[in-house]
Amino acid sequence: MTAEIQVAHDSNVAIITVHDPERRNALTLPLSADLAAAIADAERDESVHAVVVTGTPPAFCAGADLSALGEAKDEGLRAIYAGFLAVANCTLPTIAAVGGAAVGAGLNLALAADVRLAGPSARFDARFLKLGLHPGGGMTWMLQRIVGPQTATAMTLFGEILDAEAATARGLAHRVIDGDHDALVAASVELAQGAAKAPRGLVLDTKQSMRTTHTLTEHADAVDTEIVPQVRSIESPEFAERLAAMKAKISGEKTSK
Repeated sequence: MTAEIQVAHDSNVAIITVHDPERRNALTLPLSADLAAAIADAERDESVHAVVVTGTPPAFCAGADLSALGEAKDEGLRAIYAGFLAVANCTLPTIAAVGGAAVGAGLNLALAADVRLAGPSARFDARFLKLGLHPGGGMTWMLQRIVGPQTATAMTLFGEILDAEAATARGLAHRVIDGDHDALVAASVELAQGAAKAPRGLVLDTKQSMRTTHTLTEHADAVDTEIVPQVRSIESPEFAERLAAMKAKISGEKTSK
């Protein structure tokens, strides 16, 4: 079976799948490079407003290919990181549809997304220390920002594995989606529709503003950050069209009464 990155499109959403089920979607150097390329393609495609990342069942991603890790030095490790870092740095909103085990670098791939939806069989497992390996790729930074230092410590230093329900309770997953993998991906595409139906430039600006304001400590600085893109959106033809449509709808509702 060919290991590859598969890309499909549904309602302005790119669905990017790590497809190597026999190896539980472990990230080899070629797969990582292809994942980064698929993210870059989505960012260039004007029809794509959001990205869903998933793995072919039964796993989400079993981590990095261990043979590649054994031979890796600084540059080699960064090449392994390339795929999930592309997700982390993506200018489009991203959702990880985690239907199975997300282990090591696979956990990094899930953490790199803006939102995680979990299937019933999802498992979030740092596993680095169990392998005698220091965490990498910014895992400790991403995990602590998402779940806080206590849960991050339990997972990283003590090896606690979170299933779908526990991950949702700790804020690692947004919610659990009952059903099979297709249902999980469909729910992810449905969640993405808020971005998919909005003007693309507005989506990009809003995600960038959220990244900026997340690092701020003062409300006034957040106001300053948002005001330029908000004015830009007010001056856009998309806003004028949607405002006119809303006014017409309200007027029609009043007339019908």
